Amino acid sequence: MRIISVTNQKGGCGKTTTAVNLSACLAANGKKVLLIDLDPQAHATLGLNIRAEACIYNVLSKISVKKTPLEGIIKKVTPGFDIAPSGIVLSTLEQELAGEIGRESRLWEVLQENKQLNRYDYLIIDLPPNLGILTVNAIRASSEIIIPVEASRFSLEGVNQLLKIIELIKDRLNHNVSYKILVTNFDSRLRHSFSMLDKIKESFKGNVFGTIIHVNVKLKEAQSYGTHILSYDKYSRGAKDYFTLSREMISGSVKTDTAADNKMASLDKRMKESITENMPRLKEVVFSMSFPEAKEVHVAGDFNRWQVSDNSRMSKNNGRWFKKMTLEPGAYHYRFVVDGTWMDDPENPRKETNPFGQTNSLLNIK
Repeated sequence: MRIISVTNQKGGCGKTTTAVNLSACLAANGKKVLLIDLDPQAHATLGLNIRAEACIYNVLSKISVKKTPLEGIIKKVTPGFDIAPSGIVLSTLEQELAGEIGRESRLWEVLQENKQLNRYDYLIIDLPPNLGILTVNAIRASSEIIIPVEASRFSLEGVNQLLKIIELIKDRLNHNVSYKILVTNFDSRLRHSFSMLDKIKESFKGNVFGTIIHVNVKLKEAQSYGTHILSYDKYSRGAKDYFTLSREMISGSVKTDTAADNKMASLDKRMKESITENMPRLKEVVFSMSFPEAKEVHVAGDFNRWQVSDNSRMSKNNGRWFKKMTLEPGAYHYRFVVDGTWMDDPENPRKETNPFGQTNSLLNIK
């Protein structure tokens, strides 16, 4: 049985989203999974629409009037996927354990006492966004840690503090635990995301999952509907990312060749064929200009509502700037934005005066 904590002291990095959806995807792969919600905010419990009178507090507390064994609080989510729910009362546990000897090992002791847990292949522990006694307990009880990290500088600073706690537990409790970074909330439209991804891989060589969790609104929608992503939209980008992560967890590799993967590939193929059938008139157009001294060049026009953004940024190669687009046949006006300065295409003789007294370049796609 693998016991894995999902933690990062920085909130909003997809910690609970990862714990819930990874658990669901592991179960979809035929594994038996127990998700332990160790966060007093109980986001995992609420996000799965679980209601329970007793929670993990009643298992860990020694003074609770409703003392309950772990087996007594477990609720079924979907086939193969169970949860040990949390509640706001769990926030009082840190104060209760403050003066106890061995307080760092309370969760570990409970898990060791419950031999029934051997029926599970995975125990996933969702933690609060801090480095308190609950987090220390979970790390002490775990053999592995998943650290969800956004592609941002502040997420990286939080990771370094967490790694210090891991080293402290190793030294004082003689407990080794491995960790891996999971890049979450990745926005592939932003150049900054890719530069931060490179920095994360460089900073934590060998300890970064090959799977990346992309920004996907379906993940948040699933939480608001009280379910996980496979039950809400199993064909979404979020479902595909977390299913790939589950396969990497099981096999240790991103590349898989399973029936489920083949179904997903078949779906992608059908989607592409549908797009081709419904948009047969689209043509590929390449905008280019020579401006070797420019630091940044965009192309804007009728086709993108004259907006300058990451989607309009051109790529540089040997002093020339390029941008590929797929457009419908028709006439278009466009201009280049070179280091913030708007100008027409010096290599296109076809121009037209615009309402501002300047000239737009013209493009006609047959």
